[in-house]
Amino acid sequence: MKKILNIIFVLLLILGICKLVIKKDIPETYSSKIPSSQIDSIVYPAQGKTVTINGIDYLQSQAPAGKFGGELVISTIGEGPKTFNPCNTKDATSSSMAGILYDGLLTTDPTNGEVIPQMAKSFVINGNDYIITLRNGLKWTDGKPITSDDIIYTYKEIVFAGLGNTASRDAMMIRGKLPKLEKIDNYTVKFTTPAPFAPFLRQLTYPIVPKHYFKPYSDKGDSVFNAFLNPNTSPKQIVSSGAFKLKEYVAAQRVVFERNPNYYKININDEKLPYLDKIIYLIVGDTNNEILKFEAKEIDVLSLRGSNVARYKIKEPDSDYKIYNLGADTGTLFLVVNLSNRKNKEGKWNVDPIKQNWFRDKNFRTAIDWAIDRIGMVQNIAQGVAEPLFTAESLNSIYLNKNIKGHQQDKNISKEYLEKSGFYLKNGVLYDKGGNRVEFDLYTNAGALERESIGVMIKQDLEDLGMKVNFKPVEFNSLVNKLSNTNDWDMAIMGLTGSPLEPHDGKNVWLSTGPLHLFNQRPQDAAFNDIHFYPWEKELDEMFEEGALKLSFAERKPLYDRYQEIIYEEKPIIYLYSPIRITAIRKKFKNIFPSALSGLVYNIDEIFIKGEEQ
Repeated sequence: MKKILNIIFVLLLILGICKLVIKKDIPETYSSKIPSSQIDSIVYPAQGKTVTINGIDYLQSQAPAGKFGGELVISTIGEGPKTFNPCNTKDATSSSMAGILYDGLLTTDPTNGEVIPQMAKSFVINGNDYIITLRNGLKWTDGKPITSDDIIYTYKEIVFAGLGNTASRDAMMIRGKLPKLEKIDNYTVKFTTPAPFAPFLRQLTYPIVPKHYFKPYSDKGDSVFNAFLNPNTSPKQIVSSGAFKLKEYVAAQRVVFERNPNYYKININDEKLPYLDKIIYLIVGDTNNEILKFEAKEIDVLSLRGSNVARYKIKEPDSDYKIYNLGADTGTLFLVVNLSNRKNKEGKWNVDPIKQNWFRDKNFRTAIDWAIDRIGMVQNIAQGVAEPLFTAESLNSIYLNKNIKGHQQDKNISKEYLEKSGFYLKNGVLYDKGGNRVEFDLYTNAGALERESIGVMIKQDLEDLGMKVNFKPVEFNSLVNKLSNTNDWDMAIMGLTGSPLEPHDGKNVWLSTGPLHLFNQRPQDAAFNDIHFYPWEKELDEMFEEGALKLSFAERKPLYDRYQEIIYEEKPIIYLYSPIRITAIRKKFKNIFPSALSGLVYNIDEIFIKGEEQ
């Protein structure tokens, strides 16, 4: 065993996992502390520039010119996309696929995190005014022009109206007020914020949608709009703007995107991008199937976890793939506890009152935190390709509170916290002070084998304390429904994507009324007013409200440090570990510029296949 661990450690050193490089910190502009490894040696192309040809303001890529044709095959775990409506996505798969179809005014530079133009030709900030100029000559896939009317519609009638996923509206809210938006001309709009607002520019990465196609559905209200662009929609009907448009969707099998001939990006030879003819997502049931398909050369990209890293790294020199270390995951993996004590008018939104008393007890939650063996998870599940996590910000966040050191597992300390609240052991079984046996359900999404393994370990750790844990992996949609609608759950192992540059992007999780405030979820019944919040939740509200109104990194950092302290102290969410992102891709693909921020294939419009090179 010692020999195996030594081999793994050597491989981790080779990959650069044990090295954390911090680039020069320019916090005012967020050209920031982006950790990386061997990707530091990658030469990135310069930012794209605007080139006007025949009256059309193209975005010209500065990446090397490539060959046209071919396809890139990627995999996705689970059941596939739930919607292609970019305004109504609530899961990572749907968000990524809708992101292929629709672009935003602005985007994030993958090399340094700066906000840069995308559909916009330029932007100017003048106090609280943000003047955005759209590229002239852009077209939707149906050939109709993209104008400022589409921008006005997207923000006023969808985002500001709270249609679909309300997270974007909530993130733009400043002291209860939304920005003003006015049309200057057919290609220019002006946003005016109620106050100086640090995160606002990043909110303009929201996808712009076609007014002529979306409005007939948005005018009919939430229910119709939420069903709009569901997976049963004919691909030929969908009007979009991205580098690829939808060609085919076969439920539980694949999603196929094809080249959009109307795309506004060109290469350095002024040829229209993208290079690839198709992007194909194969829907695989679990990570084991994903590995089998990669080895059978049915997919071209594979995220490596655990023991697979060592095996694939050893084989890499004689293989047709190359491995990249992208650094710590930008998202978070955690155990969330249901602290809700509410009931709706029909009595359906409830938690067992006995369990409610346990979960709302800080000592009980702290006992769980100390019982969890994060080091064991890193060694046995992630095979060393991870680091323990104790903070709400990811390990590569520029706002990471480094004063939160965490702790190792200590079940004796767990027992002390349980005893403080009157829990006691009898014949190896844990009871509360009322004589009730401690038993509850633990959920995660089925098919995510890493999370299922975590669930098995947590179940064992907690049963060592005398608790009975019913571990139940369920289909992802069912899990989301439990957490968001029925409130019929006790604890769950989940993950959330995140931004290492902007904590405000997580406002919908931490705001007491946020749609992703998982641990104390607000009922969707608008008539229901009996909402119990904890004092520290109100402090979180204040932290995020104040943090958005501070313009400098120095002013904002203490506020976001404090929010992480609150979560660590109160433990409504208990963080587990942060995987290191190791990704393999076939060597035949060129213009691969791995990014600690954006991943490996974020620039799909620039990627091409170079002959039969291996």
